[in-house]
Amino acid sequence: MMLRGVLLSAFMALTASQTALAATRALIIGIDAYPHEVNLEGAVKDAQDVAGALQKAGIAELLTFYDTQARKDDIRAGWNKLVSDSQAGDTIILTYAGHGSQMPELVAGDEEDGLDEFLQLPGFDRARAAETENEIIVDNELNAWFSEAEARGVRVLFVSDSCHSGGMSRSFTGKTRLAPAVTVKLAPPSEEASSGAAIREANFREVTMLAASLESQPSPEVIIEGEPRGALSWSFARAVEGAADRNGDGKISRVELEDYVFANVKHQSEALQVPNFTPQLPRSADELMLPIGAGGTAKVEGQAGKKAAELGWQDRLALDAGGATATLQHVGGSGVPYRWDAASGVFYTPNGDVAGEHVDDKSIQGVVDKFVLLDFLKVLASRNPGEVSLAPQKDIYAKGDRIAFEAPASRYHNMIVFNLANTGEVQLLDVQAEGTESHVFKLTDLEVVEPFGADHLVAISTNEPIDAIAALLAQKRVDAADLLQVLLSRLDGTDTAVAIQPLYTREKL
Repeated sequence: MMLRGVLLSAFMALTASQTALAATRALIIGIDAYPHEVNLEGAVKDAQDVAGALQKAGIAELLTFYDTQARKDDIRAGWNKLVSDSQAGDTIILTYAGHGSQMPELVAGDEEDGLDEFLQLPGFDRARAAETENEIIVDNELNAWFSEAEARGVRVLFVSDSCHSGGMSRSFTGKTRLAPAVTVKLAPPSEEASSGAAIREANFREVTMLAASLESQPSPEVIIEGEPRGALSWSFARAVEGAADRNGDGKISRVELEDYVFANVKHQSEALQVPNFTPQLPRSADELMLPIGAGGTAKVEGQAGKKAAELGWQDRLALDAGGATATLQHVGGSGVPYRWDAASGVFYTPNGDVAGEHVDDKSIQGVVDKFVLLDFLKVLASRNPGEVSLAPQKDIYAKGDRIAFEAPASRYHNMIVFNLANTGEVQLLDVQAEGTESHVFKLTDLEVVEPFGADHLVAISTNEPIDAIAALLAQKRVDAADLLQVLLSRLDGTDTAVAIQPLYTREKL
């Protein structure tokens, strides 16, 4: 079994008739402190966030292992307890946030690339790999653990917020959850590490895995709400809290979870990650993932109707603007800051991406206002994500690249599509108002040109009146600050879906 990136989830499908009777249990692992490795900053926060969301969802039997508590024997004993406490139809959720790595395959011919993946616990020291090999959890061992549960008819959810060896073309100042590979050939650390090699993903009848990113991409810690986090862990926690339950039936279906997580991982990671489910298609049209209430019958209090400020949004930006002479509004927010180098004119995101070039004293306010508006839109999207797409998918696009952007028709009566340019200017692309024909919006041959930086293509879908919003956007020049005020007065706290497609560009790569 391949550990496919920051977050692997092995979900068990629940049938509607079983949901009311089945129990759900969880084992949560989060590691920031690695005595023999680069420490992480957001893994324990991820684990605690997921644990809190699961508790709110009515999961009472929950075991947690943070930092030095994450010892393999104790984790294995905890898993054994959850399996023995469970009966057919129950679900076990196993989540991991920490370093992942690779090593030469333990069983010859087991892996196509000749490498086994493993979760790295704090006690592992690659300088003494043979002596500390018991403090890793190899993918083969996880196969054996999952098989034990399946043999009892117990379904499993495995969330692994770790990393693999993909590359990244965008600049990035944060940490990735990828530890250096082990290059020496190790003996299998357990019998399971050998026997589990014979178990394939296709053999699992009810295990579903969700990877945080494609194998060609890394899985970094990104800044979410001012703190380093894993985008898929954050999105999964919000999904479990109820945001993914679109039909309000107290259960999260495979389709609901997939739609919610795909959209929000893209939003929160600024398109650095694209999640991936295994199997890629649901096993049935009504496949259910998780009950979100005691016994799966009580819906957790969701975010519907809450205003952005109640969900943590601030109308100001954390900004490091050393050397600036301009007096700026809407700055002073908390958390890891954006950065503007007044001398070079380059504006950086908290993740280290170049979001704007040639930004001077006259244009810096517009750029600040653009990201204040973007944070507001991300909060709306975390509550109700829409859908947009960009092809081909890349971390970053170069001058002259041609791309296609699409916003599909939605279930709402009204839709507005616009671009938030890296200058802070808002550029209207399409308006579909009630009484007109709803259609798919497409830009089929969009060319990357100057100015370079970070644009954000946005689609807002709602049943609220949009005449005033459309009238504003129809003006010759619209600034982000003006659009924010209109959206706050008309769409904040309403049933509105927001989809955001980041578009990072450079002159050349």
